Amino acid sequence: MTTDTPSKLDFPSDLPVISLRELVVFPYMALPLIVARERSAAAVEDALARDGMILLVAQRDSEVFDPSLDELYTVGTVATVTSRTTLPDGRLKVLVQGVAKARMLAETGTKGRVRIEEIPSDEGAEWTVEGEALVRAVRGRVEQLLPLKNLPPEVLAVTTNIEKPGRLADTVASNLRLKVAEAQEVLETADPLARLRKVDGLVRRELEVTSMQAQIQTQAKQEMSRGEREMFLREQLRAIQNELGEVDSGGNEIEEYRAKVSSAIMSPVSLEEANRQVQRLSTMHPDGPEAQVVRNYLDWLVELPWDRCSPDRLDLAHARGILDTDHAHLNKVKDRILEFLSVRKLREDSRGPILCFAGPPGVGKTSLGRSIARSMGREFVRISLGGVRDEAEIRGHRRTYVGAMPGRIIQAMKQAGTSNPVIMLDEIDKLSNDFRGDPAAALLEVLDAEQNHDFSDHFLNIPFDLSRVLFIATANRLDMIPGPLRDRMETVRLSGYSQEEKVEIASRFLIPRQIVEHGLKLEQMSWSTGAIEDLVKGYTHEAGVRGLERQVAGVCRKVARKAAEGDTSKASITRPSLSRYLGSAPYAREHEEPVDEVGVVKGLAWTEAGGELLPVEVSLASGSGLLLTGQMGDVMKESGQTALSFVRAALRDLDALQGDLSTSEVHIHVPDGATPKDGPSAGVAIATAIFSAATGTAVRGDVAMTGEVTLRGKVLPVGGVREKALAALRSGITKVILPSQCMSDVEAIPKDLRRKLTFVPVSDMSEVLDAALCDHAGFKRSSPARMPSPPPHAHASFNRGR
Repeated sequence: MTTDTPSKLDFPSDLPVISLRELVVFPYMALPLIVARERSAAAVEDALARDGMILLVAQRDSEVFDPSLDELYTVGTVATVTSRTTLPDGRLKVLVQGVAKARMLAETGTKGRVRIEEIPSDEGAEWTVEGEALVRAVRGRVEQLLPLKNLPPEVLAVTTNIEKPGRLADTVASNLRLKVAEAQEVLETADPLARLRKVDGLVRRELEVTSMQAQIQTQAKQEMSRGEREMFLREQLRAIQNELGEVDSGGNEIEEYRAKVSSAIMSPVSLEEANRQVQRLSTMHPDGPEAQVVRNYLDWLVELPWDRCSPDRLDLAHARGILDTDHAHLNKVKDRILEFLSVRKLREDSRGPILCFAGPPGVGKTSLGRSIARSMGREFVRISLGGVRDEAEIRGHRRTYVGAMPGRIIQAMKQAGTSNPVIMLDEIDKLSNDFRGDPAAALLEVLDAEQNHDFSDHFLNIPFDLSRVLFIATANRLDMIPGPLRDRMETVRLSGYSQEEKVEIASRFLIPRQIVEHGLKLEQMSWSTGAIEDLVKGYTHEAGVRGLERQVAGVCRKVARKAAEGDTSKASITRPSLSRYLGSAPYAREHEEPVDEVGVVKGLAWTEAGGELLPVEVSLASGSGLLLTGQMGDVMKESGQTALSFVRAALRDLDALQGDLSTSEVHIHVPDGATPKDGPSAGVAIATAIFSAATGTAVRGDVAMTGEVTLRGKVLPVGGVREKALAALRSGITKVILPSQCMSDVEAIPKDLRRKLTFVPVSDMSEVLDAALCDHAGFKRSSPARMPSPPPHAHASFNRGR
């Protein structure tokens, strides 16, 4: 906006200059400027230190950050700096008011100042009819432009009171959105009438553009219904295209969709629905919101593999070779896949099994699924279900919602491109639910062979055949899977690997893979068998091989660093050199010689990470009651109470003074204290530890045990026998006590592992104590209800009679 005519000022011969980007300042114009460049800030300070006057000149190229005088226009505006404020970010905000036009002549000796020459306004020219007419015409056009451009009313008030053509031209030009070149041309025009003619032409052009814009907006609004108001901007674009004579391409789009539908391989139901949706689309406004929903739906219909199958490779020898090449051991799983291929070879329309690989992390569940797909010649798609809690993730969203999409099952089918892929439902035990539904319940239809031939996704809303898909689920804990869902799957357990198996896996797979991934060549590194054995025993503690691969990667990184530094010698990894690469072995203490101790028993536990050695410690103190520590769960606490009650009843039949618990507080601790533990498997271990502490009899250090105990001393079966046996082997245990009813599970353990362990089947606590306690001669049973009385020696065998 403009102000009244400033008072007459005497200009100095030189002034500091500020270059302006995308802006031309006219005389009589007052506006704020944000000053960020150092040279411009120095010019402001120079002006304020003297007379407050400064020259404002526009840049020819706004992209130049620090222009020279040659990169500025020669004509600018002399202005006075009326105020200055420093902003929080260090920039200056100055208020300037244009005074008169001036031309730059040359630089002075003072940095940042230029010599100037004032350009006279020439407003004293004689009044003419043409000038008066031009002034009135410009005023009228400004009055017409005012409501269209939402200009402030003050502009009309100011222009009405201005009689001089040059002053009017500068005032109107300062309120128009002009390009820098156009505004500069007006500023440099010396003749007032010529300057006003230029401004009149710019106002007429702006008035035409604004009128056309208003006409386009009016036309678009008339074509909109009340429910289409959100399409206002699209209608504007459409109206502009009509003005330009562009042809609507909606008809071509309909023909393209008809061609896509006719060429797609679809089921009869989906084909009928696709044709119906194409017909609907042809009657819709192409820019309407419903049209976009139909387009998206049609794209999904024509891209899904309704009846496109990849041929199964039914060569059993070839499939076995791929499975053996990719994975060592896991024979049970491989046999199950070969059985499926055998049935498929004999009957092509047989339904695929729905398998669930259950086992600890790192045993190869996910990678095994890829190998199965490769051996069968099928596409492989993995769906991660960990943390999924919305049913719509499985069944999809209904098309009424904004941004609706099919569920993960249909998305996986589109990704596979065939109707018979191998789909892996990874971490199916990590599903959860909330107010949005239960995704596990939605999977019931997917994993039911009697229902999945017409699976209905909410987005598609028509049946999709999933019967040819081979579904493979993975889980760490079967008890976390809902019963109805677990019942629909065939469970295949993948146990942890033994140390020998890990050594073989590291030699065949892990070490070569890590050498290549670290940019090395196989001949640049060699591993001795002893080094791999020490790596497995001392640096890993797991059922799988993920940690083992990380340790191998750690060695390869150090060798890669040496190679990058120029060391071309071959790295030989041996037992003595292993510690130089990885430091001291963190699990070396697990393999120390076993020690016989009183009140300490090695129990065996089974977790989602595999088998674990579970030490049980018992100590007695004066007092009474039972103290349980070590983050024991409710089931495990009950096992401790049951074991104590059994031992108390048994010790009442002993004549030994060491066996009195009536005045003792029994403290049971299961290290480590930071790890939660639960389950009944430690019952026999707790009972043995209490008996050992009460009688002072040491427990053999080379013995581990598992089993649930009852109040009458019966030993009940437990699960996870193979995993517990592997845990015993990792810890150097040679004898394992387990319930007699679990001996059938022992037969599933490979023979080479069974030969390294002695399994002691027991059905009663008397047999457990005979096998676990040192210097114990054995028990004799005479009554099924009572523990036997001991012979004269307190640690000898005792019978069941009184």
